[in-house]
Amino acid sequence: MRCNTTLTKDEIARYSRQIRLAEIGKEGQMKIKASSVLVVGAGALGCPVLQYLTAAGVGTLGIVDNDWVDESNLNRQVLYTHKDIGKPKPLVARERLKILNPEVIFNVHFIRLNKECALKLISQYDVVVDCTDNFASRYLINDACVILNKPLVYGAIHKFSGQVMVLNYHNGPTLRCLYPEPPHPLEVPSCEEFGVIGSVPGLIGSMQATEVFKIILGLGGILSGKIFMIDTLNFNTWISSFERNLEFSPITELGEYEDNGPCRNNSVKEISADALNKMLEKNSKVLVIDLRDKEDNEDIGFQTISIPHYDVSRKINLFSGCDAVAFYCRSGSRSTSVINYLQKLYKLENLYSLVI
Repeated sequence: MRCNTTLTKDEIARYSRQIRLAEIGKEGQMKIKASSVLVVGAGALGCPVLQYLTAAGVGTLGIVDNDWVDESNLNRQVLYTHKDIGKPKPLVARERLKILNPEVIFNVHFIRLNKECALKLISQYDVVVDCTDNFASRYLINDACVILNKPLVYGAIHKFSGQVMVLNYHNGPTLRCLYPEPPHPLEVPSCEEFGVIGSVPGLIGSMQATEVFKIILGLGGILSGKIFMIDTLNFNTWISSFERNLEFSPITELGEYEDNGPCRNNSVKEISADALNKMLEKNSKVLVIDLRDKEDNEDIGFQTISIPHYDVSRKINLFSGCDAVAFYCRSGSRSTSVINYLQKLYKLENLYSLVI
């Protein structure tokens, strides 16, 4: 946090509406200007978080992301336009935000946050905001914040729903108090698989930004030890409380954080179409699972069972009693991810990635 922070006449004019709030005033505005916030993820949640923190005059904003703008981002990642496709997200975000408020210092970190850099990076900021979309990153951020004693504002979205909570605030509950271990990605739906309406991350991101302001200003009602959930289809809301778990909350060093993504693995066996035909001729207890999306319905020459890759965790019973299972997904990436998952968590054998 900066020292000896003062407000210029222009800043007083810019922030006049929030300075009028009794909970903020000039003193509170100086606290906001003196603060530094690290936003991890410049995507659907990160965009509104960054915009509101910038507009309110947070002194220093760190932006962490290693992704490029894609056309599929534009329905919800409102910092970007069609002209930005193919450009690094944090660099584009900085240029847009500088136009919004040139008084803010922006630190761009065009990297993937990992075990090697997390502690050094997070240590430079007062508050951390988790706007990521995978559990490997979420647990890494949580554990680093616990080690460094940094408050963490967490947000998540799914379809028409979202949730917000504040972790490790004044040694309060952490992510591991609520979920001691991360789920496998195939057991948790993602935006890519199930979709999301663009306004929901705008809502949740705005709430995350509000929690950041409350932390900086030392206000009450912070969502520490509480998880706020909303279903915008019918506007049902819930607040559930959870307590610090002394078994899981203490973290002294970073562990291993697997994203279990669709990467190649030497333990995955590939099988050709000819070899699979021969196997099927000899054995009727062989399944061929088509992991492709419904829109990709090109005939591959085998009788298959269609299961989207994100639904495999709910269909485990199909594989019992089978002598072998072959998975097909055209590129092989989803097959590899599914096979890794089934081998690791369910100890299934004789699983193949079909190569055509």
